[in-house]
Amino acid sequence: MANKKVFVGMSGGVDSSIAAALLKEQGYDVTGVTMQIWPSDQPHEEVEGSCCSLSAVEDARRVAQVLDIPYYVMNFRDLFAEKVIKSFCNEYIEGRTPNPCIACNRYIKFEAFLHKAKMLGADYIATGHYARIYYNEELGRYLLARSEDDNKDQTYALYGFTQEQLASTLMPLGEYKKPQIRELAAKLDLQVADKPDSQEICFVPNDDYKTFLKEKNVELKPGPFLDTQGRVVGTHEGIANYTIGQRKGLGLALGKPVYVVKIDPEKNAVVVGDNTEVFGSSLISMDNNFILFPQLEKPMEVTAKVRYSAPAASAVIEPTKDGKVLVKFHKPQRAITPGQAVVFYKDNIVVGGGTIEKQID
Repeated sequence: MANKKVFVGMSGGVDSSIAAALLKEQGYDVTGVTMQIWPSDQPHEEVEGSCCSLSAVEDARRVAQVLDIPYYVMNFRDLFAEKVIKSFCNEYIEGRTPNPCIACNRYIKFEAFLHKAKMLGADYIATGHYARIYYNEELGRYLLARSEDDNKDQTYALYGFTQEQLASTLMPLGEYKKPQIRELAAKLDLQVADKPDSQEICFVPNDDYKTFLKEKNVELKPGPFLDTQGRVVGTHEGIANYTIGQRKGLGLALGKPVYVVKIDPEKNAVVVGDNTEVFGSSLISMDNNFILFPQLEKPMEVTAKVRYSAPAASAVIEPTKDGKVLVKFHKPQRAITPGQAVVFYKDNIVVGGGTIEKQID
């Protein structure tokens, strides 16, 4: 769609850089934008390789110069602190394991950035996510589909899209595989062609959650480790330090391997058990969003993922009377974790998803 104006979110990485390059090649009027999200009074802005760092801004700026496109930095620091960082800390206090990338996508990239881009005259925004967006004439809806590259597919973190957002978003990398993207970057002589992918949460330096939470004045109170019969078997260092399925770093010598099977914030307790007790067959999800249809009205066979790296497993989803969703897996799933997302698929199409409230059995 030649001459349509698109603002591309550029993080300084190879994916968003090539997203901008591909759209320019396709005839769009492309502007590069880096979303500044980390508070300026924090030293972590200098963390190398983070999409929040000053070096990321400079990498994006250099790519924009090579591509000969306008480039700007937009300030979303306050919103990010409120909607992502504060929520991240609160979830840990409540004994849940949050997914801040989903919150960032929902509130920053595809809400605030899209809104600001539209105000500035853009027809679309675009990102370097590995996913596909297209319009289905028969359904009269925009759909989100898995990427061509199964290893890089990012639809798990994108289930929160509204129809309006999908209609105004481009994801040109969905038809490519990662090696192709690096090849294109090398052909364009972009310095980011071999830049490593970011693996950690951008605002938690060195993946050190404990230090980060302390800096944010999150109180980590010691409490009991309990076995599944309720007996005290040790003392933990604060529930925020643990997640469902965790085995390492527990500091327990019980004569056998044990795993975190439950976190009880009311008792400030961490429950441990053997590996079989980490598996569950059903869960309740809340804050659900559906893309394939406006809402779930009857039971439906799907495949579902309970974490980004988990394989999709066969399940039935059905609406509950209180507006939540009951997810029943055909085979037990490991480490169903409150606070994480459960995302539903029909073949390669994203049906929708929600936040895991609790495991049922």
